[in-house]
Amino acid sequence: MSQRAKELSERFMSFNTEVIAFVEKCSDENWEKITSGEKWPVGVVARHIAAGHYSAFDLAKMIVDGKPLPELTMETIDQGNAQHAKKHANCTKDEVLGILREKGSSIAEYVSGLDDTDLDRTSHLDLAGGTISVQQFIENIIIHMGTEHLTNMKSATGM
Repeated sequence: MSQRAKELSERFMSFNTEVIAFVEKCSDENWEKITSGEKWPVGVVARHIAAGHYSAFDLAKMIVDGKPLPELTMETIDQGNAQHAKKHANCTKDEVLGILREKGSSIAEYVSGLDDTDLDRTSHLDLAGGTISVQQFIENIIIHMGTEHLTNMKSATGM
């Protein structure tokens, strides 16, 4: 494990722990409040982080493995997100917490085992403006964008 991988894994785990704490403290009333950014209930946004963003981590693994990333457009992503929001409109806190814990631990363990060469591997991703490294993917798509969603949930609930 490289020092960079260790620090990145710790940053991810800190983010994941913060999301878990938020969900645990979220009242049933707040769970249903609509966020300003996504226009979804708080619970759906939390599930989106756990299932959507954490599933996107598979793309980072593809970069590590030297596989080309699929072509993604914002339209495709927006459609998938809308379908996810509709399908999981009645998700529960227990469901979301289970996903956060399971996938969060798996991601942290994987990241901590990377070396600097793995973190520096790149692939083409139009949505990222061209080339993106594994480290940039984790920092920007998993942690940064996830933090934006968390901020929207906190704002909607006043928590």
